[in-house]
Amino acid sequence: MHETSAPLVSTAELVSFLDGARPPVLLDIRWRLGGPPGREEYAAGHLPGAVFLDLDADLAAPPGDGGRHPLPAPEDLQRVLRAAGVRADSPVVAYDGDNGSVAARAWWLLRWAGHREVAVLDGGYAAWVAEGRPVTTDVPAPEPGDIEVHPGAMPVLDADEAAALARDGVLLDARAPERYRGDVEPVDPQAGHVPGAVNAPFAGHLGADGRWLAPEALAARFVELGVTGDRVGTYCGSGVSAASVVLALELAGVTPTGRPAALYTGSWSHWSRDPERPVATGDR
Repeated sequence: MHETSAPLVSTAELVSFLDGARPPVLLDIRWRLGGPPGREEYAAGHLPGAVFLDLDADLAAPPGDGGRHPLPAPEDLQRVLRAAGVRADSPVVAYDGDNGSVAARAWWLLRWAGHREVAVLDGGYAAWVAEGRPVTTDVPAPEPGDIEVHPGAMPVLDADEAAALARDGVLLDARAPERYRGDVEPVDPQAGHVPGAVNAPFAGHLGADGRWLAPEALAARFVELGVTGDRVGTYCGSGVSAASVVLALELAGVTPTGRPAALYTGSWSHWSRDPERPVATGDR
């Protein structure tokens, strides 16, 4: 891996990287809304050498006014990454159970922190196991890293900026259609979406085989959704799966080089906390 490497790597590419001169740090980011806890899945088996990071405890600040998964304090993120063995010059590959929507949170945070050499494993743990590749229950004890977190390398949106982008640009809502429409809302105070936001479910990044679509197919999807320039942002329930939309936009080459899509980090869990903010429902 190197600084210009793609944000997504295949299982075969990962094997090659692990056998290379600069093997990447592996981060296991398995987590599912409603459980079971990712740490239990990690304990049952994980990629050799992978370090488990807990989405709630390690990759987010405590829930509150900022939403369910606010950005962690820079010093807290630096401590977590160093304990996982991440160095300033080390490549990193993050994986989750399958679709990359959770691992993308780690990818985005590392990029936000100024660390460029990071990617998500296409197909995650499920793809790795399906190919008969080795797994283990051994828990590694990595040598502490020396990464320095310098926040701000990825653009973020607050609620007012997200509202403005929905009016004047393109704001993509990464949640499932039923949550976008407001048919159901399993966790947040109100059902619906930010007025003007366009539904772009993160599941649309995937093909029938569970792997990510090719860049040209992703590009066509985003153009169909109205993405034509750099006035684009994304949100989801709590700022996790929306990071995979930022990754997909970069992979597709839709957003200009060096100008990634902005992430509304509080997302719907923040927006819906304020009863004064407008809420839209339905397909439009």
